Amino acid sequence: MPEAPPPLPQIADVQRSVTAELDRIAPVIDELGHRFAAAGHELALVGGPVRDAMLGRRHHDLDFTTSARPDETERLLKGWGDAIWDMGRAFGTIGCRKDDWQVEVTTYRSESYDPTSRKPDVDFGDNLVGDLGRRDFTVNAMAVRVPGREIVDPYAGVVDLAHGLLRTPGRPEDSFSDDPLRMMRAARFAAQLGFTVAPEVVEAMRAMAGRIEIISAERVRDELVKLVCAPYPRLGLTLLVETGLADIVLPELPALALERDEHHRHKDVYQHTLTVLEQAIDLEPRLPGGGPDFVSRFAALMHDVGKPRTRRFVDDGTVTFHHHDVVGAKLTRKRMKALRFSNDQIDAVSELVELHLRFHGYGSGEWTDSAVRRYVRDAGDQLERLHILTRADCTTRNKRKAERLSRTYDELEVRIARLSEEEELASLRPALDGNQIMQLLGVGPGRDVGAAYKFLMELRLDQGVVEPAAAEAALLAWWAERPRQ
Repeated sequence: MPEAPPPLPQIADVQRSVTAELDRIAPVIDELGHRFAAAGHELALVGGPVRDAMLGRRHHDLDFTTSARPDETERLLKGWGDAIWDMGRAFGTIGCRKDDWQVEVTTYRSESYDPTSRKPDVDFGDNLVGDLGRRDFTVNAMAVRVPGREIVDPYAGVVDLAHGLLRTPGRPEDSFSDDPLRMMRAARFAAQLGFTVAPEVVEAMRAMAGRIEIISAERVRDELVKLVCAPYPRLGLTLLVETGLADIVLPELPALALERDEHHRHKDVYQHTLTVLEQAIDLEPRLPGGGPDFVSRFAALMHDVGKPRTRRFVDDGTVTFHHHDVVGAKLTRKRMKALRFSNDQIDAVSELVELHLRFHGYGSGEWTDSAVRRYVRDAGDQLERLHILTRADCTTRNKRKAERLSRTYDELEVRIARLSEEEELASLRPALDGNQIMQLLGVGPGRDVGAAYKFLMELRLDQGVVEPAAAEAALLAWWAERPRQ
């Protein structure tokens, strides 16, 4: 399971941490601070870099806020940075790269949403405290003036940081009205930092959840990805469900909280799903890139979403969820399309959801080589993630059963490794290609070639590596017996 949230920092620890981090990034912040000051402008390090500095976390992406307007900011950065970009100019942001550092400088601003608009109206502000007051949470509403390194904390963000609390600088209702995505950010920061969300903030989220509908699917998706990939996603997901936000952005998740049957003969699917997610996180080191891995995590989160649609009560009081893997894959694909995920991500997660029961379909371990080959073929490039999902899906409290399932899957992976070495399972293909099939059968491109290729693939899966001569003989025999159209 993911480790518990880290112990809360003491004020003295915060002071030591921020001093050490400011010393580390001094070559950037002091030089840039002097540059803006010489031009008559204020500059302050702000937001996440300040918060994380106080938590002892290092940053190479530095956010600043300034009294300078974007054109003046661009002029000052051009003489200092290695590369400049201005995609955020409409929001007052100019970015640049300086050696290994990525820097973004944003003009003091205040912004608000029209109740029916998805885009903020941006107005530039004229002072640092006003700029901090429009930020999402007090722990992100702290700044360090540069080059003097004066800490500016008008909303007691340091105290909230020490208490592990997420509060808004002003009334949460006003903050969420200005930018409804901040409700998603509350859940995301809870998942990232392991913090508690203040009761008044939770209540405002619950009351205003419907306002998230004005936010674009892409922005909601990006917050959801950050939440799922955070160290403690269960905290954030639970908050989304409890406030009703999940009913809008990911309704398949709260739908898993099925009422239990009177005999309590099936597990709580919602809690089971969150546990599977955490167990999948524990297995991420198996992946070539380690973690966090969004695809394997989201597949764990969605693997049982087909259960509410397929639940049936049997006369003896038991409950069945036949074909929930297939139904769940369709629901997953539909939800991910609505959230504007890439086709590659949609395909990967949906395939994992559809395949997550495949292992259990082969009984207690009496796998033929043919079955192993088909398992590898169907998983394709998602095989390692399927290993993770299948193992994580075991949440039984019966220790003997859990050990048996783990042992059986160990044996399957050994079989896969052996056959992979012997037969190159990673590149499963028939002994003959399309051109060879056409030449042997004397046919041109068309359905017959496809059918012949499929026959040879089934032969490969059933028998393993087949020599070309044997494949040719088998194909000719199949062709002779095949009824002509």
